[in-house]
Amino acid sequence: MSTSSAPHDPVPPPPGGVLWSLAGDIRGLLMLPAAFTLQVAHPAVGAGVDEHSVFRTDPWGRGERSLRSVQLWVYGGEAAAEEGRRLRRLHATIQGTDARGRPYHALTPANYAWVHATGFPVYHHAIRYLIRPLSEEQERRLYAEWLQVGRVLGIHDRDMPQTIEEFWPYYRKVLDEEIEATAVARELVSADVPLPPFDHGPLPLRLLTRAFWPVLLPPFARFRRFLTIGLMPPDAREAIGLEWTDQQERRLRRFGRVVRAVVPVLPERLRYLPLAREARRRHRLTQQGRGARAARPGR
Repeated sequence: MSTSSAPHDPVPPPPGGVLWSLAGDIRGLLMLPAAFTLQVAHPAVGAGVDEHSVFRTDPWGRGERSLRSVQLWVYGGEAAAEEGRRLRRLHATIQGTDARGRPYHALTPANYAWVHATGFPVYHHAIRYLIRPLSEEQERRLYAEWLQVGRVLGIHDRDMPQTIEEFWPYYRKVLDEEIEATAVARELVSADVPLPPFDHGPLPLRLLTRAFWPVLLPPFARFRRFLTIGLMPPDAREAIGLEWTDQQERRLRRFGRVVRAVVPVLPERLRYLPLAREARRRHRLTQQGRGARAARPGR
């Protein structure tokens, strides 16, 4: 991937910002299924994924590529804008007819902007359980940084609500008028859909996973369903028609307390994903270099 930048490339969110801490934290992995399910609950997005994605035949590879892409939006530096252009090229030929009989194109601004938009309400909801609630100032910073991610993806400001006050009415309008239990959304929250064994990582891990997959799959599928529905905002759950009980809510809160206690004490190499970890290391070295230069005599 080329890292050369055009004169007016959009820049990713800044080091030290809210997304800088959130996006690379391993707890972000737990939020991705909810965001993806909310994306495909839009009929146009769901039809595009249903007809053109390899999420059924290569779910682990598809997930790994998506995760790397998300990390590049935040931690990629000059490579972030190139990743945004690559995604637009990838989606340029994705078109067809959705379940309502309407023609769709993946890069139609309303469709592409919705895919981007879903990240904010999912983050906003899920971090209350897994990390900590945001202050009002942090919410505004997070939204401003999410707009920067949208620009990295090539979305025009005119197609994104520019403030939180504008975002929530837009979001609820899409929930009311578009979101439904599409075939892909139903599949993603099902605990009964077949899933191939995990096929990434060291060979011993792959062999063990393959051998024990018939035993591992049922509890894994139930846990994935539980987190997908639980970490989705309640109004989005309602729009899709997903049930959530008081008992499940209590379980999610208990799970969140464990996660909040364990993850912060992990070493950085376990707490942050590789691209985030490397970006954080480079940023620290840059800051240390600046500090050393500022401390030299005569300055």
